[in-house]
Amino acid sequence: MTDLLLALAHHFLVFGLAALLAAEAAMLRPGIDAPQLRRLATLDGLYGAFAVLILIVGFCRVFFGVRGPEFFMTNPWFLAKIATFVVVGILSAPPTIRYIAWRRQARQDANFVPGSVEVAWVRRFLVAEVVLFAFIPLFAAAMVRVPFI
Repeated sequence: MTDLLLALAHHFLVFGLAALLAAEAAMLRPGIDAPQLRRLATLDGLYGAFAVLILIVGFCRVFFGVRGPEFFMTNPWFLAKIATFVVVGILSAPPTIRYIAWRRQARQDANFVPGSVEVAWVRRFLVAEVVLFAFIPLFAAAMVRVPFI
């Protein structure tokens, strides 16, 4: 039963993270105003919280799940999944830093709107996150079904 509950929690969190990432990408557009920046920063904070919870629940699955750590720690697909998750996390840092700076600027100037060049720069990181994130479920499926050659 523990394995089932951990799997359900892990999947819920992963799908939630995907939804939050998609919402961020959809919301970040040129001309974004102060109220939208606040919502975007809130989404980004939730994204970070979900990512941390995914790690906690995921590693609980490794150590308390049915397969056990010996299965996962020697599985190249699992290691690829974790490495990709880490890279996605690293790519999420520049947008988070920009959102914080933009919110600060919006508090000081009610008419603040980030420049389109800066928005485009942040969107590149979001697109890279989305593309790499798509590989995570592929690696997850492969790790339990495809022997690494």
